[in-house]
Amino acid sequence: MDVLRPQIITLDGRNYRKNPIQEKNYHQEEDEGFYQDSMEYSDEPCDAYEVEQTPQGFRATVSAPSLLYKSFSALFLRHIVGKRGDTKKKIEMETKTSINIPKPGQEGEIVITGQHRNGVISARTRIDVLLDTFRRKQPFTHFLSFFLNEVEVQERFLKFQEEVLEKCSMDRGVDSSIFQNPKKLHLTIGMLVLLSEQEIQQTCEILQRCKEEFINDITGGKPLEVEMEGIEYMNDDPGMVDVLYAKVHMKDGSNRLQELVDRMLERFQALGLIVKDWTSVKLHATVMNTLLRKDPSAEGRYNLYTPDGKYIFKERESFDGRNILKTFENFYFGSLKLNSIHISQRFTVDSFGNYASCGQVDFS
Repeated sequence: MDVLRPQIITLDGRNYRKNPIQEKNYHQEEDEGFYQDSMEYSDEPCDAYEVEQTPQGFRATVSAPSLLYKSFSALFLRHIVGKRGDTKKKIEMETKTSINIPKPGQEGEIVITGQHRNGVISARTRIDVLLDTFRRKQPFTHFLSFFLNEVEVQERFLKFQEEVLEKCSMDRGVDSSIFQNPKKLHLTIGMLVLLSEQEIQQTCEILQRCKEEFINDITGGKPLEVEMEGIEYMNDDPGMVDVLYAKVHMKDGSNRLQELVDRMLERFQALGLIVKDWTSVKLHATVMNTLLRKDPSAEGRYNLYTPDGKYIFKERESFDGRNILKTFENFYFGSLKLNSIHISQRFTVDSFGNYASCGQVDFS
């Protein structure tokens, strides 16, 4: 990590700096390491939190999706409470507070009480950071997207597949298994971790606010007319391609689509719902993906972690894309009107064969 450009984490609209951790010469247990890594943040009082004054002092609560208590309760509590309760005790001791955490399988909020307001806020900040660190280890559940499943585009995509297999099937790694399902063609704006119906509903509300604040101005209340034309690859070696995608651009030559998705990314990053280092969305529609070779349900290399935070390595067998890129450089996939942004749920299928949508905003 660059000392002058540390990682920034956003909690409740407030930014915290994650500082580099100095190497220790002694052995550090896994949970202690998790705590230390998560707690290297600015710990100054934050006025964004609601703190209730009581006859006994001050009180604050922390809500977490029930999924964190149910499906991941043991691991969640190990990281928040720590082995033998060390993490919880350390926070309580350093902030002079008392922290009550629901038992595994129970619903409820984390309750923090203390004699001093700043101490309660400090404990709340630390727990929020731990929760955010744990959340980042969870597999993505949803993504913001545009559907690209109009009939013309699907038919042209199938034509592309047919011609590629006819002209390039002798090239290393090229076969029918690595082509996208035409009914699931889409543009991804950003990946999300939504662990409850309440979080899905909150995301729907954020989408609606985006519509009111800037989407209507950008679209003029009308669908965006775009074309899918040309192909490009993700990595830097055309002879070792893992992902091939179709490019999308506005028919009128304007930058409105890019402006819209960048504004969306900015808004969701500011709220801590999308965690990425880039500031602009690279619009692309995946048409070939080598992850599909062994797993037809694969959806891209998106935070592949087990619930205990271990990275899952998915072996790929790349393909030689040089002939495809040369032959189909300007392949025309069709035109379509983008009229909705969807909250798509991963690993689902709706009645049309696309991803199930948990919510959407329409432009017109």
